[in-house]
Amino acid sequence: MRRRLLALMGASVALMTTAACGMLPGGSTRSTVTVWLMKGTASEAFLKRFTTEFEAGHPDIRLDIRIQEWTGIGAKVQAAMEPEDAPDGPDVIEVGNTQVPQYVEGQLLDLTLEAVRDWGVDDCLPGLTDPGRDRNHQYGIPWYAANRVVVYRKDLFAQAGITAPPKTRQEWLEATRKLDTGGNQGIYLAGQDWYTLSGFIWDEGGDLAVERSNAWEGALHSEEALRGMEFYRQLQALGDGPVNADEEHPPQAGVFAEGKVAQIVAVPGVVQTVLAENPELEGKIGYFPVPGMTADKPGAVFTGGSDLIIPRNTDQQSGAIDVIGALVSEKWVTDLARTMNYVPNKEKLAGAVADNEGVAAMAAGAAHGRATPSTPEWAEVEADNPIKRYMTAVLEGGDPRREAEKASALVTEALNPVFG
Repeated sequence: MRRRLLALMGASVALMTTAACGMLPGGSTRSTVTVWLMKGTASEAFLKRFTTEFEAGHPDIRLDIRIQEWTGIGAKVQAAMEPEDAPDGPDVIEVGNTQVPQYVEGQLLDLTLEAVRDWGVDDCLPGLTDPGRDRNHQYGIPWYAANRVVVYRKDLFAQAGITAPPKTRQEWLEATRKLDTGGNQGIYLAGQDWYTLSGFIWDEGGDLAVERSNAWEGALHSEEALRGMEFYRQLQALGDGPVNADEEHPPQAGVFAEGKVAQIVAVPGVVQTVLAENPELEGKIGYFPVPGMTADKPGAVFTGGSDLIIPRNTDQQSGAIDVIGALVSEKWVTDLARTMNYVPNKEKLAGAVADNEGVAAMAAGAAHGRATPSTPEWAEVEADNPIKRYMTAVLEGGDPRREAEKASALVTEALNPVFG
């Protein structure tokens, strides 16, 4: 643990409590590496398995795993980056993949060498890798992913004569039109589900924002992005999702549980909530990747998940690197994925979750996943999200190009506060 060593003899060490450092036989010191993991990321059983094996293989290191709440974590991580404020701070931190840019500037250890040489970062999912990279230097190391899929009613598909999930956007529209009948909604898609829209824009070759001459510009008004919005408009119209709200208002799981919706776009874990509200849907729900432009690959999706970082102010650099190396190894990445229903950090490891229909669908999409623009200012865009207002304006009949230009200007302003 940072800036302190304690005697091992007589110390009581427990997982997820403050662990001690001490003396090994022969007089060598045993140092503690403090690891911050987020609540819900890993089960207690997984953490015990990992800790036991890691410490057995690293007799000079004691792990101190501390579980953190997501609420307020940004400010807590920032404080931990300051040596004078964190004399007993973390050596390894789990952060959301899109949060890494907020911490890069002079605060994180450059892990490019280990990432390329030892951890195979070039084979990792781009939605995890790209946000952790800055100017060709890797600071965030991909750990696990989760992303949206299409959650659907197998029985309603069968009643509509649809024998297989659609694989292209056009097939998806055609199938959804068949399903949007008899009092059922073909799809419940809220008007402000901008994560789903992002995938359609990326599929078209567009983006939410682009970097030019060291400045970011909103790109919602590009021809590619406009085509993505047009597809969203067509799909959203095949249900009764509110045009002026996102997928949590009301929660789409509750709407799906009412039994009159054929499809939603969500992470597979939402089905637990659905079944809790309507157990009669047990065995009637399936999953498929968001369809792409062509049948040969799924559509792009927003990739969520976590990266692992090391603060520059650590005094356990070697031990922290060893911990990350173990956590992102094939053995432990696949163990975590199976235990927690995540997507492993590399496409080639997707076979580890192939027997889970929902996770397998996620893994297929994750291979073509993306993340939001890799800039710390992106948080400012989401704080007062002009993309949501743009979507509502278009779905209410506004001119798509005019509304996109207005939204792009607001994105540009948020991403360049000096000039705003």
